[in-house]
Amino acid sequence: MNAQSHDIIVVGQGAAGLAAALAAAQAARGIRVTLVDKASEQEAGGNTRWSPSYMRMASPDRVEPSFVHDMLTATQHQGDEAYFARLAKEAPATVKWIAAQGVTFIQPVYYLAKGPPRIQPEGGGPAVVKQLALAAKAAGVIFRYNCAAQALTSERGRVTGLVVTHDGVQETLEASAVILCSGGFEGDGAAMREHFGEGAQTMRLISPGGKFNTGDGIKMAVALGAALSGDWNGMHAEPVDARSKNSAPVVLVYPYGIVVDKHGQRFFDEGYGLVHETWEWFARGMHFKVPGSIAFAILDSRLLAIQGYERAIRSEVPPVSAGTLAELAKLIGVDADKLAATVAVYNAACTGDPNTFDATRCDGLAASHTLQPPKSNWARTIQEPPFLAYPLVGAVAYTFGGLATDASARVLRDGLAIPGLYAAGEITGHFYATAPNAVSVLRAFVFGRIAGLEAVSFLQGL
Repeated sequence: MNAQSHDIIVVGQGAAGLAAALAAAQAARGIRVTLVDKASEQEAGGNTRWSPSYMRMASPDRVEPSFVHDMLTATQHQGDEAYFARLAKEAPATVKWIAAQGVTFIQPVYYLAKGPPRIQPEGGGPAVVKQLALAAKAAGVIFRYNCAAQALTSERGRVTGLVVTHDGVQETLEASAVILCSGGFEGDGAAMREHFGEGAQTMRLISPGGKFNTGDGIKMAVALGAALSGDWNGMHAEPVDARSKNSAPVVLVYPYGIVVDKHGQRFFDEGYGLVHETWEWFARGMHFKVPGSIAFAILDSRLLAIQGYERAIRSEVPPVSAGTLAELAKLIGVDADKLAATVAVYNAACTGDPNTFDATRCDGLAASHTLQPPKSNWARTIQEPPFLAYPLVGAVAYTFGGLATDASARVLRDGLAIPGLYAAGEITGHFYATAPNAVSVLRAFVFGRIAGLEAVSFLQGL
């Protein structure tokens, strides 16, 4: 094997990896930084390349005062408070630093329902990947594409390099620090089945970038004794249009109608909460518990009268439309008699004042308590043609289980940092139960930058 000397190696070119490489390269002259990614240059960028990259901040210079509390609540108080406190503290400076690389931030109008405040890089994930890659190259970062990380090397417990395969040739890249930013394991069917059960291996990936996230970095670190953390039975999933070929073709108007299986039966409370409060368990339940792993959002023409409803639909395929429910059922392959009966029972339970309907908030327009499953909000009859349907499947965006890291992005082993090993982004296990809304990209940037700076400090202390 041909050994090469590198000071810092970063694995993965998503938000975390780019932030880590750029921060390290800018922090000190004389330290060489190499970023490796197993994708081609055209495909590199992980999930970030395909993400709208919403970031949970009140504005580019501040987070909400309740940020840490909200994170702990979302993780059912299993998350690391120190980790989220560091995230909140460093977020404004990180966003300012990213903006200095030529990225403009805006405050987007997010879908329909009101939720936590967010900012977004103008142009989304593609713009971030482009600008930070340009900045990193200008700072001297060496990029190696089609370069798959295979194993970490170490000596007396300290990381000494990375074994990679490039064009079928294996080589060892020597380094004093390695930063793992290679994502989770949603692209590994065997790992998905192991942690989520039979059928998980067939779950659709929400974006093409997910296919590269096969848990490589996790496996390499575990081989060195790294500890694991996070909810290994947790994933972020969203409902997408089953017909679409696009990335992340989410359909988030399901709360404003009903959702049925292929037998025409409802199976959950579509109006239980705002869409970002229900999409994970809806998408996951649909994949694992609904016959054929497909469901259908059924709405009527009043959807089209909701101001800005298009923001909640990212599919390029229009809904199936028909003048009658019977015709609609035939077009989507659902039992027509059972669908008609389901809609009739639902309509009879919609006894509230339809004038109180408000798509932007939990409006309290609940169906009669006799309806099972219940409909807690937005319970308005389905009766005005044309009738509309979206076929839906659950798609996984990212997994929660990963490496245990501290608030300095150091990978832990037996409660102590592994010298020279850092990790950031989805590869780290800090989410439990449900993903905090609009936090995944933010934490990737923040802890990617922290990892880069910490790696530099480590090298300077050797």
